[in-house]
Amino acid sequence: MLFLVLEQRPGGWWRVLDITVGAVASLVLLFRYRAPVATGLVLAVAGAFCATAGVANYVALFAVARSRRIEQAFVVALADVAGGLVFWLLYPDNSVLSLTVLVNTAIALAVVAWGALQQRQQDLVAVYRDRAARIERERELRAEQIQMAERARIARDMHDSVAHYISLIALYAGGLAVAGDDAKNVGTTAATIRTTAISALDELRTVIGMLRDGTVVTPQDSEHEHTVAGLIDAARQAGQLIVARLDLADDGDEHMYRVVQEGLTNARKHAPGALVTVHVRREGGAALITISNPIEDVESVLPGTGAGLNGLAERIATVGGVAEHEVVDRGENTHEFRLSARVPLR
Repeated sequence: MLFLVLEQRPGGWWRVLDITVGAVASLVLLFRYRAPVATGLVLAVAGAFCATAGVANYVALFAVARSRRIEQAFVVALADVAGGLVFWLLYPDNSVLSLTVLVNTAIALAVVAWGALQQRQQDLVAVYRDRAARIERERELRAEQIQMAERARIARDMHDSVAHYISLIALYAGGLAVAGDDAKNVGTTAATIRTTAISALDELRTVIGMLRDGTVVTPQDSEHEHTVAGLIDAARQAGQLIVARLDLADDGDEHMYRVVQEGLTNARKHAPGALVTVHVRREGGAALITISNPIEDVESVLPGTGAGLNGLAERIATVGGVAEHEVVDRGENTHEFRLSARVPLR
């Protein structure tokens, strides 16, 4: 079509000029993404006088529609249609006016629609990429939070276990100190202290390994059965006075075990030598645990951080239970510390 148009125009140097302008217009397209509107308007003017520039101006229009607002694209499209009218005024023999207007308008609208569609697709791709990146960041953050929560849980377990072992060691050592040279089972007690200390060191080693490389390992009590009954037997062997009423077998329930462990450890730390009462029973679909012991207005023999009971309450709350502690006034200047928990049964 361009060839036919050129055939109807003056030849010689004018035809060479037309082709030269068309070549320059193609080179101007290199700036269509840096300054698309200006490039489109300049090429619309060039297309109004030179036939070979009549392709480059629509390429520039597509760049405007693809990267700028639709209003700016319509302005450039109107300039291209106006340029087509100017070209018809210069060379009316090419075609009739109505066909010129119809063809140029249809091409301009099609190019604008195509470019706007491309821009919309680019925006959607950018939104999807941003959403995917955000989802990935949220997934990584959620995984990190889960890992941190798991580490905190394991650290809380280690705190309970280590405090349990250390209080047992103190109880055994206190028995040896009271008995002195008259103790009949000094060797057995010393061996028990050694075994308990080794268990405490194993627990500490597990904690350090977890904090160092993030390895999460659930500790296992290898010396005694990991049950409430085994826990009470171990405490009794160490010399702690315990009256237990176990109306419900725990079958290794970790949460019931931790409640009783914390109660016995607190009694050894804050009320050494006191009689501890442990009662475990079922109520509906939950286990009710009550641990109580008399207390006096004396400082604890063993130091404590106060985090054990708070950590226990958080642990039980995660499974839908509740753990509470209180000091009950028994009158005559006597008080009782009571730890109670309701643990849902699995």
